[in-house]
Amino acid sequence: MRASLSGFARWKRAWIWRRRSLWSPGARAASGRPSRLVMCGGRLQPRARHRRGSQTGPSPVDRGRTGSKHHLITDGHDTPLAVILTGDNRNDVTQLMPLLDAIPPIRGRVGHPRRRPDSLFADREYNHDIYREQVRQRRIVPAIARRGTLHGTGLGTYRWVVERSFAWLHGFKHLRIRWERRADIHEAFLKLACCLITHRQIDSL
Repeated sequence: MRASLSGFARWKRAWIWRRRSLWSPGARAASGRPSRLVMCGGRLQPRARHRRGSQTGPSPVDRGRTGSKHHLITDGHDTPLAVILTGDNRNDVTQLMPLLDAIPPIRGRVGHPRRRPDSLFADREYNHDIYREQVRQRRIVPAIARRGTLHGTGLGTYRWVVERSFAWLHGFKHLRIRWERRADIHEAFLKLACCLITHRQIDSL
């Protein structure tokens, strides 16, 4: 009876040693990724991970929460032209030039495809002379509202279309709250929603 207990103890010790060697901090899974468990205090503990996903930032309204922001540019018929995902703490004006550069070539009449719009309508958040000059350098006429002017000066007649596009975009419940930790997955859903909005507009013609 004593011999059997010692044999069982040796077997148990060998099994524990084999298990620890398989789940050592330097061990890797069969897929080539590092193990999710590490040795800490003689026990296997989950590996420390980033709590926040990429392309996130503190909310300007509630600093205790993090989130993402959608930047969208459309044409005069509410058709999404480009969309960008950033952290919630990024100012909208910082994405004005990247949005213009992200507009794909649009085919029209016979000849070279159009790569830029004729004019750009934006609200007071984009009221900076530096960005106005950068828009003019791209041979685009900036129609950006200035601070201090009264509401109803006429730009709202053209700017409401992008607000409606945002409402359509966030009508997809999967985009109201970002559930994905990886930014590329959330951005894929974002661009897929823009494709669905464009497809609906084409069907309604």
